[in-house]
Amino acid sequence: MTTRSKKTEAHILVLYYSRGGTTAELARYVARGVTAQGDFSARLRTVPEVSTVVEKTAPPVPAEGAVYCTKEDLRDCAGLALGSPTRFGNMAGALKHFLDDTVDLWLSNALVDKPATVFTSTSSMHGGQESTLLSMQIPLFHHGMLISGVPYSVPELRATQKGGTPYGASHVAGDNTAVKITEEEKNIAMAAGQRLATLASKLS
Repeated sequence: MTTRSKKTEAHILVLYYSRGGTTAELARYVARGVTAQGDFSARLRTVPEVSTVVEKTAPPVPAEGAVYCTKEDLRDCAGLALGSPTRFGNMAGALKHFLDDTVDLWLSNALVDKPATVFTSTSSMHGGQESTLLSMQIPLFHHGMLISGVPYSVPELRATQKGGTPYGASHVAGDNTAVKITEEEKNIAMAAGQRLATLASKLS
C-alpha cells in the first residue's frame, strides 16, 4: 500500500468573492497554475453574501455554485490566493467580513510564514486594481503571511494592455462584465498560482 507525501495531501486555498463571475473565472486560472506546479491541490472556496438585513443568515452550505470556505480550509492550507472585485478601491465587504472573523487563527499563529497572493477584477481600466490588491494584503501581513506578487520575469506582465500588475493578477471586466479575460491576464493569473505553489513547496 502506497501513501501520498505530505505535500501531495496539502492544498493551496484559492478563496474569492465574485458577483459577476469574472473574479471566479480568474480564480480558476490561479488554481490551474497551482495544480500545474504539481505539489498541491487547489481548493476553490467562496464566502457568502453579507446582508444589510441583520435577521437574514446564509445557509451553511450553498444550494449551488462554489463551496463556502471554512476556517479549517484556511487554517490547514499550505498557501492562500485571495481574490475580490474592487469596491471603491477596496475588497468586497463579504470577503472582509470573513477575514474579520479569523482572530482565533491570528491568536494561534496558524498562518504565520505561509505564502499568499492576491487577485482582483474591475469594471474599468483605472477602477482601483492596485489599491484593492494592496489593501487585501494588509490583513495577510497581520497574520504573518509572506506576500507573493508577480515578478517581471513573467513576460505577459510587460505585454498586457488590460489587467495584470506586480502586486497580483487582475482583470479589466468592462461594464456588466462584458470583456473576456485576455490571454495575458490568464497567463499572469496562472503564473501567480504556480509561483505561490512553488514558494509553498519550498517553505514546507
